[in-house]
Amino acid sequence: MPADTAPSSPPIERTEEEDGLPMPRRIWAIVAISFGTALFVLDGNVANVALPTIARDLGVSNADVTNVVTVYQLVLVMVLLPFSSMGDRIGHRTLYQAGQAIFLVASALTFFANDFLMLLAVRAGQALGAGMALSVSAAMLRATYPARSLGSGMGINSVVVASSAAIAPTLGGFVVEHVDWRWVFIAGAPMALLSLLVGRSLPDPVKLLDRKRETLSGVWSALTLLLLIGGLQWATHGAEWWPGAVAAAIGVVSLLLLIRRERARENPVLPVDLLATPVLGLSALAAVAAFMASGGIMISLPFLFQQSFGYSAAEVGLLLLPFPLTLLFVAPFAGWLSDRIAATKLGLTGMALAILGLALLMTMGNDPGWQAIAWRLAIMAAGFGLFFAPNSRLIIGRAPKARAAAAGGMLSTSRLLGQTLGAAMIGVLLAANLGTGPAPMAAAMILCVLAAACGLTRFLTVRRQAG
Repeated sequence: MPADTAPSSPPIERTEEEDGLPMPRRIWAIVAISFGTALFVLDGNVANVALPTIARDLGVSNADVTNVVTVYQLVLVMVLLPFSSMGDRIGHRTLYQAGQAIFLVASALTFFANDFLMLLAVRAGQALGAGMALSVSAAMLRATYPARSLGSGMGINSVVVASSAAIAPTLGGFVVEHVDWRWVFIAGAPMALLSLLVGRSLPDPVKLLDRKRETLSGVWSALTLLLLIGGLQWATHGAEWWPGAVAAAIGVVSLLLLIRRERARENPVLPVDLLATPVLGLSALAAVAAFMASGGIMISLPFLFQQSFGYSAAEVGLLLLPFPLTLLFVAPFAGWLSDRIAATKLGLTGMALAILGLALLMTMGNDPGWQAIAWRLAIMAAGFGLFFAPNSRLIIGRAPKARAAAAGGMLSTSRLLGQTLGAAMIGVLLAANLGTGPAPMAAAMILCVLAAACGLTRFLTVRRQAG
């Protein structure tokens, strides 16, 4: 076992039935989770290529249109932790499938989005359903796979994520070129139907009846994140910056008070107990930084390719394809390696490659061909691929089993918080007329250094505690 994942308690022997689902049910459960994961990844990424077209059609600025991505991610961040706590009470499978149903209803309403505010409201509804499902998806993955294969399982899940992300820009570009852009927000709906059809194979919806309803903590957590991230968005995109700054400051105070409250609770909605553990807390912080870097750069590149290099929306979808395609091959390999090699070694190697790829993108000139773009994106993607799966395995695998849903919510929150902050960062750069230059690459490089520093600190801290 890798040095930085040393167990905190003696291992417990489990039978195959106790440790993961039996075959062939496990296969069908993986299919159900995979379709659901693919749906939400596709929906979260498919809009990127369409943003310039939406901005023109609805008459909003480039900076403002990034809120189509940010609002979706903001609502997800707000609801993940409260819903992960709810899932422990009503059953993970029940909540997962209810979220998919809500997502389908919200997707149908996209056809009525004739102005920007209506589009943002529909995206919020989609995010609500997605948040319900994603809040417990990692916990169901842990219950589906045997512990000895969890790293490989996370790798398979990463393949699904990468495949969906690979399809998203190409699909989004095709839709924008040939039909109404509203179809980009409905393209993944059939996957929800397929997941619901085979959903009975998912781990049984066991209810933890001793868990109390955490209404106050859940609402408090959601409102705190709304103040923090919504305030940041207001400050960077509003006519006046100070109301957003005040909201963000109130959010910081609210977060400190919430942390104080949650420390005294046995099963806190805000997982302060998990974050206080170096392996989990530093891994979560590293995830925020890395996802902020990767998410931000993938939002900025369509603007660079269209507005500076003159490519069409469909061409941009193809130009972005090397990034998810590289992840498609690297992610499962990284997941397999994470069962055998310390996550810190994989993570530091990955961040070094990502920084190299970003530096190469920064220096590719003003008129690069598709080949010059492709191999640079591939290097960057290989770096992120080596980082994400091992880091996710640490968060899911090292949390206590009774807190599996909380750990999954923390992982998803870290990912989406990073992506939301990345979108906000690019919005600021676009508003300052810096979004189509080297500034997004430089900012992403700094974030990769932060992620690597968190991984190294985690390794040194755990090593010091062990001996």
